[in-house]
Amino acid sequence: MAKLSRRQEEKVEEFMNITGASKKGAITHLKKFQWNVESATEEYLDQLQSNPNPHQPKPMSVEELYRRYKDPYHDMIMAEGISRLCTDLEVDPQDIVMLVISWHMKAATMCEFSKKEFFDGLKSLKIDSLGNFRSRIPSVRYELKDKGKFREVYNFTFDWAKEKGQKSLQLETAIGMWQLLFAEMNPKWPYVDQWCEFLEERHKMSIPKDTWSQLLDFVRNVDSSLSNFDAERAWPYLVDEFMDYLKEKGLVQN
Repeated sequence: MAKLSRRQEEKVEEFMNITGASKKGAITHLKKFQWNVESATEEYLDQLQSNPNPHQPKPMSVEELYRRYKDPYHDMIMAEGISRLCTDLEVDPQDIVMLVISWHMKAATMCEFSKKEFFDGLKSLKIDSLGNFRSRIPSVRYELKDKGKFREVYNFTFDWAKEKGQKSLQLETAIGMWQLLFAEMNPKWPYVDQWCEFLEERHKMSIPKDTWSQLLDFVRNVDSSLSNFDAERAWPYLVDEFMDYLKEKGLVQN
């Protein structure tokens, strides 16, 4: 096999991360599409959906799945049940794909699925068995590549992650969610670590919804040098203070 270039190796790694395919399979599909990651990924995921895991012994209905994960004392799936679901899906509970699944289910609260949320979510995902659910994971993850869907997931996260009855998002939770979400952006936001450090050093309070919502606009519209930052725009005060913080650190010119 001819040695791959650095760029080809990067595309192989990206394809494997999205699809879960082996390196050999990734190379085969990428070569088929002249190393176009998007086209190769779409075909692979389409094939995966049409050919679910043949080793799944007996398909479970959605009703059976719900009973499998339902809390014994409440008519809903709670943290322990979601942990069992993750084990069956072969994904880490902290994997961002579980956030995307929660978005599809329109879940009101982190680590909880009501029966209606679970049934409606699986219906929207066209999932009717555990094997089918598992085969859908790569395509659900791939949805984050779509800028519009990423924004929807991002906006959904605020209400989903905040504590019941609260209007703002706890700082620790907000930082964790930002680190999770921004890790999926391409190109990645180069200031995510500095943003989190700034909040921990200077803010130390919960995050209001307008700051959460408008930060994504800041990340997407202000270039990596921050040279096109418009100070006259009505940014949340934390964004303006963050710019001052970066100047103090010598990361942005005055």
